[in-house]
Amino acid sequence: MNQPHSKPETYVLHRSSLAIPPRAVRGEGIYIFDQNGKSYLDASGGAAVSCLGHSDPAVRAAMHAQIDQIAYAHSGFFSTDAMEELAEDLVTHAPEGMAKAYFVSGGSEATEAALKMARQYFLEIGQPDRKYVIARRQSYHGNTLGALSVGGNMWRRKQFEPLLITASHIAPCYPYRDQMPGESDAAYGLRVANELETAILELGADSVAAFVAEPVVGATSGALAPVPGYFKRIREICDQYGVLLILDEVMCGMGRTGTLHAIEQEGISGDLQTIAKGLGAGYQPIGAILVSKKIDDAIANGSGFFQHGHTYQGHATACAAALATQRTIRERDLLANVVRQGELLADGLRERFGQHPFVGDIRGRGLFRGLELVADRETKDPFDPARKINAKIKKAAFARGLMAYPMGGTIDGVRGDHVLFAPPFIVTGDDVARIVDLFELAMNDVFTAEGLL
Repeated sequence: MNQPHSKPETYVLHRSSLAIPPRAVRGEGIYIFDQNGKSYLDASGGAAVSCLGHSDPAVRAAMHAQIDQIAYAHSGFFSTDAMEELAEDLVTHAPEGMAKAYFVSGGSEATEAALKMARQYFLEIGQPDRKYVIARRQSYHGNTLGALSVGGNMWRRKQFEPLLITASHIAPCYPYRDQMPGESDAAYGLRVANELETAILELGADSVAAFVAEPVVGATSGALAPVPGYFKRIREICDQYGVLLILDEVMCGMGRTGTLHAIEQEGISGDLQTIAKGLGAGYQPIGAILVSKKIDDAIANGSGFFQHGHTYQGHATACAAALATQRTIRERDLLANVVRQGELLADGLRERFGQHPFVGDIRGRGLFRGLELVADRETKDPFDPARKINAKIKKAAFARGLMAYPMGGTIDGVRGDHVLFAPPFIVTGDDVARIVDLFELAMNDVFTAEGLL
């Protein structure tokens, strides 16, 4: 006789089979509460997503109103007011040269669509040989196969290498690790930017379609900002060789660094720009591509059809949530708060960890800040990856009710640890002080347990 199956603890295939996470049952401001009533201060916005916290009344009201009208209509048959109004809002406030918005359900989908749009652009203008994409090491552009192919996160790529398309990778702009003694910021930025020109010439100047880069690198490198002038040189090289510049602002964009678009601080625009995360603040899954006029014109005057699409693109409820998010950020002047509280967070981290024996670098912009951890401040040697310092810090912080975003492989995909902070734009000075206090306790917990303090 068959024995009855015992009920498993969960039917969900969670991110890890080793532990089942607590259940989130309520959100209030910058806090999430689990089924036992424990509160967690969201100092990372999940993954730099929840820029308005977890209970914004204006966004929730907009979603309810949209659902009462129509929740979803397939974009192959209909547009909606929510999609049209969101597109107008985004293009109106976009970097110079952007003409249209194309909606998807998240950052990886945005990267996939941008890559295909870049390829189709060259077919439309009669340059079919342009097929190669160049990106940077220690970058992250998403987890779908095309996005993973151009990303430079070696740990995420390794086991899927046989499935990936070919892409080339040049050095990141990583002054803490790569700037030579006595080398100025300007000279360093020029040196690493010029690697793009070298890569283009090696592949063939008429065969490269696009260069993909995060203006401020997020998950893989921990709020790694470029030196002044770096992106201006990148733009010059792309223009010289007719290569499209795809800017990935999925994590660093939509206000996270203190300006609506991170690239504003570099004084240039891209040809395509991906956005997500802070676009809809996590209230619905949404991402988008901002499309420059030259690419829109090429398609409109050519085939007239972008050969791509997803079932849920332009989802009415998601667009309504995103539009309400963007209006709320403006109406409440939250970008000013990002700058103000971002400086407080940077000051707090520098004061508490600037001389910490295991913190090598403190970096970032706005409410997008990172700490790079080292075993030795003088040599910058990282911890042995086997110690899993980043994972232990995440666990210790979570136990103390703090959501931070530690990652490993900072240097080369294997070695190095960092911690990313990306709290909601609504944080106060008291919230920032609490983030620093809780994180210090978590750091002490880990390094004491490791026998290092």
